[in-house]
Amino acid sequence: MSFLLHWIVTALALALASYVIPGVRIDSWVALAAASLVLGIVNAVIKPVLVIITLPITILTLGLFYFVVNGIVFGLTAYLVPGFSVDSLFAAILGALVVGLTSWFVGAMIKR
Repeated sequence: MSFLLHWIVTALALALASYVIPGVRIDSWVALAAASLVLGIVNAVIKPVLVIITLPITILTLGLFYFVVNGIVFGLTAYLVPGFSVDSLFAAILGALVVGLTSWFVGAMIKR
């Protein structure tokens, strides 16, 4: 049940990001569902490797490079899922920020 709920929250956050950020587009509901699933998988598998690889520059920038890592993961998801596209790295960083904040907020409300 927790996986399904997290998947739905991520899908809603992606839909909000595509509505708010001009460079993020989702063509269909199927692409939205696939993108939220792939984003979860990429976050679980590839993101930890990227965090370890980029740890020195993240420390050097006092953690700000972590936003770029999130944008790269978001852009990689857009590259892997047909029907989900991101125009630039800046749009990917903003999209990842919207998805992260939305997921955090909804998760906090659900746990209450």
